[in-house]
Amino acid sequence: MAELHLSEEQITTFQRDGCLLVRSLFDTEELELLSSILHSDRRMEGAHERPDSEGGVSRLRVMNGLGDDLYSTIVRCRRTAATMTTLLGDEVYHWHHKVMLKEPRVGGAWEWHQDYGYWYRNNHCLFPDMGSCMIAVDRAIRKNGCLQVISGSHRCGRIEHGTTGGQVGADPERVEALLKCMPLVHCEMDPGDALFFHANLLHRSDQNRSEHPRWSLICCYNTKHNDPFKQPSHHPAYAPMSICGDEEVKNVGQRQQTAIVNR
Repeated sequence: MAELHLSEEQITTFQRDGCLLVRSLFDTEELELLSSILHSDRRMEGAHERPDSEGGVSRLRVMNGLGDDLYSTIVRCRRTAATMTTLLGDEVYHWHHKVMLKEPRVGGAWEWHQDYGYWYRNNHCLFPDMGSCMIAVDRAIRKNGCLQVISGSHRCGRIEHGTTGGQVGADPERVEALLKCMPLVHCEMDPGDALFFHANLLHRSDQNRSEHPRWSLICCYNTKHNDPFKQPSHHPAYAPMSICGDEEVKNVGQRQQTAIVNR
């Protein structure tokens, strides 16, 4: 894909809705490389399990450091990092990246939450000037538990969070009230589509009751001025991030894939 240049309309959409869906941000070859490398990555076997309130389990692999692999290149490429810089209005740095593994028939739900609900509570960030880019590795539809968002809910500010099952969720009474006055959107995505979303956007997902997996790579960013005010914060403190050209996604992916085949 050519370099992404955000239009004023797209920036306004993000500011109004708290999210921006970009179709085909990564092309078929890039997605095939990402999917192949993910399925060959033995670290996914050690993914953390997160039970929901109904007995389902989602698996999550979090990575706090950047390396020379394909995941890190996607985090640093212009399509993701420069876009998030524009949307958040300040230099961004790598907060962490993670792989969501929602498996067929057993993949659990995620309760309504704001990412800043976690990052305020556990990671000592003073401002919600943070965001994520979720890249669909598999097709995400309602049947396999695609992401749901309450459009515009980022403008409500941080909502109190508490423990629900094995997860941390937003105050259900307040969520119920917001659902009465703000649109619920199911973010159905094809492989390579990307959703940029604000850290205060309320989102959740249903269990995967289908025969198809729903894997995704989520690149999370913090802004330079929002460095955690104390340690430990569990995620990295500010460090300048070198943004790379979009062509590096295929270059690095091909090198990594060749190394996997030859090992």
